[in-house]
Amino acid sequence: MLQFKELSDRLVPAFHRVHRALGPGLLESAYEGALAIELAHLGIPFTRQQEFPVIYRNQIAGSYFADMVVDQKIVLELKSVNKLSSVMEAQLLNYLGISGLSVGYLLNFRNQLLEKKRFVL
Repeated sequence: MLQFKELSDRLVPAFHRVHRALGPGLLESAYEGALAIELAHLGIPFTRQQEFPVIYRNQIAGSYFADMVVDQKIVLELKSVNKLSSVMEAQLLNYLGISGLSVGYLLNFRNQLLEKKRFVL
């Protein structure tokens, strides 16, 4: 069974609504802002630019910032690039590992069709 299926079933149409409304080719920040408005409209809790510290020897060595975390369950990493790369996939997987969360979406709003990839640890 799909982990967080009910939440994912609400998120995926929201991703597509934002993409259809704004169209392709804007900056990532525009899609993040629009998606925040859409999630708030749907009553789905989220945080933007959530910080996840990197711990080394019981000390903070640095931090990563996930674009969005939905309901403290799903990490969203938004892009506006010609093509998603393995480096971007690794970035999302690192966020999942550091955050302790298990599900994430890598979203690319740049092109005519919304590109989305779901990852589960």
